[in-house]
Amino acid sequence: MSISSLVKDLRDKRISSEEILDTYFKKAYIENKELNCFISISEEYTRKKLANSKIESELSFIPGVIKDNINVKGTISTAGSKVLENYRSPYTATVVKNLGNFALIGKGNMDSFAFGSSTENSGFGVTKNPLDKNKVPGGSSGGVAAAVASDLVLFGIGTDTGGSVRQPAAFCGLVGLKPTYGLCSRFGLIAMGSSFDVPGIITKNVTDCSIVLNSIAGFDSNDSTSIKVAKKDYTKFPKLDNVKVGVMKFPQDGVSREVLDSFDSSIDTLKKMNVELIDIDFKYINYSLAVYYILVPAEISSNMSRYDGIRFGDHPKGGYSSISDFYKDARDKFEDEVKRRIMIGTYTLSQGYFDAYYNKATQVRNLIKMEFSDVFKDIDFLISPTTPTLPFDIGKKINDPLEMYLSDIFTVTANLIGYPAISIPNKKFGNLYSGLQIFGRPFEEDRLLSLSYLIESKLWR
Repeated sequence: MSISSLVKDLRDKRISSEEILDTYFKKAYIENKELNCFISISEEYTRKKLANSKIESELSFIPGVIKDNINVKGTISTAGSKVLENYRSPYTATVVKNLGNFALIGKGNMDSFAFGSSTENSGFGVTKNPLDKNKVPGGSSGGVAAAVASDLVLFGIGTDTGGSVRQPAAFCGLVGLKPTYGLCSRFGLIAMGSSFDVPGIITKNVTDCSIVLNSIAGFDSNDSTSIKVAKKDYTKFPKLDNVKVGVMKFPQDGVSREVLDSFDSSIDTLKKMNVELIDIDFKYINYSLAVYYILVPAEISSNMSRYDGIRFGDHPKGGYSSISDFYKDARDKFEDEVKRRIMIGTYTLSQGYFDAYYNKATQVRNLIKMEFSDVFKDIDFLISPTTPTLPFDIGKKINDPLEMYLSDIFTVTANLIGYPAISIPNKKFGNLYSGLQIFGRPFEEDRLLSLSYLIESKLWR
């Protein structure tokens, strides 16, 4: 079932909105017991919200999932952490408002505060990959991807700071779009890395992705990073002529044979489409992962300081001899990966290391931005694998942070430079998929979706 087909059934009265809600909530309660893709199921909220509603848009009554670090007024927003287990959001994020009267089935499980690549770091248990329940669904938007892949919803809104939409989309055989930084409002997102975070979309196909982007894209005065751009209809894929696609050269150490084979097959597909392919050998891109894991923890260290048991988080009870003891008790609920990244970031920002690490990483980030800007003067798109491996077993990497961080090696660059990037299913291996990542020029999501649709048509239609 696609978004457009369900909307047509609704308008033709082959199905009622009440039947949709009954069906999808029943499925959610049953299947969530095993998959653990929802932290909370939103039946009471949604039935109250949609009472007496009518079809207003392409997403009216369409079942969706929102990652649990995106605020929805009156619902619990945990960000996947026990620290916010009882936090009830006082307002709704702009991207959720822009979705209109869709049917919120539940809030998606996630790595706590979006720190992770497997959804194993959640304070509310591990999410399983519906394609193989022994595998991770990716992260940090793993609950969102698992809900879409298991047909519990038709679309999901996650956040993407270093690949947290694209990587789980690839692991679950889905389409995952990270828009240009500033295209979609960040207002109402629980911040991880403020210069990296963007809301993103996970769907079953490119057409559904374009429908959702139509709703959530747009300027928001509540978001200081939001950028005014001309309104587009992303469902009208522009015609692409004389397309030049850059093929990213990358070190193949640590990249699985399946991923390399599927990437080669995607190049063959593009050749059959009469696309001009140009090999691109970047000078600075190999520093992306190192730069990312210096700058993002630094921003995390700053953003996480608000969870002090006074402004946010459960207020500790009991007598304290010092403010330090109070803070220690308040923050004791932080999950291990949260503590790890706070410590890395605080170290990076400390006196004597700020210039050597943070400032140097900022300089390299600017070099990467300039290099991409120069490269995109001669190409329209750039392709790479989305992930270095297929989905891995639950528990395999959780005790090896460095190996886990390498899961983001292909995805972090788009966040460093703010460019749009999409992952589409590339090749199937048994029940599992590899993903093809495509970069586009800033604010040219319409062209990026158009090429993605053409490739999807060649591969899967």
